[in-house]
Amino acid sequence: MSDQNIKKKILLSCTLGAFIAPYMISAINVAIPPIGREFQLSTTTMNWIVLSLSLFMAVFILPFGKLADIYGRKKLLLLGISIFTLASLFCGLSINVIMLIAFRILQGTSAGMISVTSISLLSSAYSREERGKALGINVAATYIGLSSGPFLGGFLTQYLGWRSVFFLVVPLGITLIILLSSFKQDWIDAEGEKFDFQGSLIYSSGLFGVVGGLSLIHHFLGLPMVFSGCILIALFLFYEKRVKIPILDVNLLKTNRVLFFSSLAALINYSATFVISYLLSLYLQYVKGLEPQQAGLVLIAQPFMQALFSPLAGSISDRLDPQIVASFGMAITTIGLGLLIFLGGNSSLLYIIFALFIVGFGFAFFSSPNTNAVMNSVKRRYYGVASGVLGSARTVGQALSMSITSLVMIIYMGNISISRDYHPGFLESVKVTFVILTILCFLGIFASIARGKTKVN
Repeated sequence: MSDQNIKKKILLSCTLGAFIAPYMISAINVAIPPIGREFQLSTTTMNWIVLSLSLFMAVFILPFGKLADIYGRKKLLLLGISIFTLASLFCGLSINVIMLIAFRILQGTSAGMISVTSISLLSSAYSREERGKALGINVAATYIGLSSGPFLGGFLTQYLGWRSVFFLVVPLGITLIILLSSFKQDWIDAEGEKFDFQGSLIYSSGLFGVVGGLSLIHHFLGLPMVFSGCILIALFLFYEKRVKIPILDVNLLKTNRVLFFSSLAALINYSATFVISYLLSLYLQYVKGLEPQQAGLVLIAQPFMQALFSPLAGSISDRLDPQIVASFGMAITTIGLGLLIFLGGNSSLLYIIFALFIVGFGFAFFSSPNTNAVMNSVKRRYYGVASGVLGSARTVGQALSMSITSLVMIIYMGNISISRDYHPGFLESVKVTFVILTILCFLGIFASIARGKTKVN
């Protein structure tokens, strides 16, 4: 097989991998109300169906990034896709919510493998001159997954049941396994290096404690989990400074202002925006009485704008400093979130779509320039480290977003099943959540500005 054919197969494999996880993340939001009704779930349990994937993806993405460098990117991507496919099958076959959440955890763990290896595998296979186009296609696949998820999820849920949302992944996963298995070559840049097992364990335990504890704050274990998690995260940062080959280069974060504040801005942005589709899916189906397919069509508005304007935003950030473009994007996102604070029982669908357009437009002008700023701020040998830090910020932000939502719902609704009798409490919790997220996003503007001008290396 020629090098060009191998590159094309790698691009196809990574593109499918980039599609699958975002599809699942966005499609499940539309399926949550029918799942809740079938299993008679409380608000906390419904939240955990979404949170379980995001949390365990965040917990493992840093360690898996280093493991891919040591043992092979293709190998880890193949393992990740295999587990994700199997977990998706068993999610669809779940007979109770415990089984569903258990396999959602497996989905999250394997999604961490897929996310961290697909970009690095493409970067390894393509030369510097070809890499931009390949990565552009990969990013487009991610946005296609996010954009099509609500529509496909809504269509499948309405006509074939919520289980079909998971079953759709199985043939895609099998196709990808066959493609990856055909590669004899692997891409290993750190073969023989020692894996920082102790650091990985401290990091994963600490992150699980903080994010998981926040979502279980009503339980007697919640506060102790958050407290112990904060101590472990502090211990992790202290420990990583003294490790020869760390999974997180703390010294790089300390000396690179752009990397630190861009990652902080990404964490805040995803904390403020990730839960929008989940909350609006519940609102549209429980309060407005829409069918899953109709709710999915409304929710497409945000990722559609992201996909439409991301290339333009990235291009503008090549000419203007990314600090300016990304901070502008964060400000627009704050306005969109502010509009959602006024959501009520009689809010029109046009108002919701307009707010989602604003959020999507702002997100597009934040995400691409923010990534551009990070990659421009580090030397080429730190590309993998910078990507891992940014990926961790993104996934931790997503998990925190769900935890904030879960906490607010518990305070304003208690741990009950959402029904027509509880609409006032639900609407109040939605309002308060969007107030918190708007304030959070507003603070993120200053984190974005604080990075300073990007010096291209």
